[in-house]
Amino acid sequence: MMENATNNPAIRLRGLTKSFGEQKVLERVDLEVARGETMNVLGRSGTGKSVMLKLIIGLQKPDGGDIELNGEPITSLTLDDLNRVRKTVGFLFQGAALYDSMNVEENVAFPLRRHTKMEDDERQTRVRELLSRVGMEEAARKMPSDISGGMKKRVAIARALVIEPQLILYDEPTSELDPLSAVVIGEEIIHLKDRVGVTSLIVTHDRDLAFGVSDRIAVINEGRILTIGTPEEVKHKADPLIQKFLHANLRHL
Repeated sequence: MMENATNNPAIRLRGLTKSFGEQKVLERVDLEVARGETMNVLGRSGTGKSVMLKLIIGLQKPDGGDIELNGEPITSLTLDDLNRVRKTVGFLFQGAALYDSMNVEENVAFPLRRHTKMEDDERQTRVRELLSRVGMEEAARKMPSDISGGMKKRVAIARALVIEPQLILYDEPTSELDPLSAVVIGEEIIHLKDRVGVTSLIVTHDRDLAFGVSDRIAVINEGRILTIGTPEEVKHKADPLIQKFLHANLRHL
């Protein structure tokens, strides 16, 4: 059974608020993610999901509220202390964000070069291990321009894992992928939890991904959390906004 999120959670958000000018993006968001849990924040595009991740990792500052990672408040940390915390977090950007001038192997090795004093042989062994784990070892010498979108996402997962993070944040991991590639990414998220026990927070509008990989789902709309529960609990919520989003489909023309 999943550890109760209130028992020393990996992530705790309290009253998190963010606006850009007149536009309220997040409004008093409360959320807890237990250690080892896969939590999915599900909602339409433009509902504040990606901003939430940027606040959690300290790329943006909240207007109000508190953020804790593994029990440590981060909103008032110095840059040095914030960078220390960031080393425990893997971040999968929406577009994979691979460096075009580096091959696959060099992209995955980059965090090790930047944040560790690992010797070359040890670093190469670690990188090859991660590429093998995501099925990309044979593409180690290829450039990002030579691989598909789904392959780029898998390389990005390897790069996020290479520093052995306690937490991985995923920003729309299946966006711009064909259905089969999206399934591969979803399976990899499940395997990472089973093999490594990593905590994952995913933001997405992909309903199949959310209901396929999550221990719990938080549904967000216009910057507010509407409900949090297991996939089955969320499916049966009577809230019309939730049901409309869950069952939206193309109409027959």
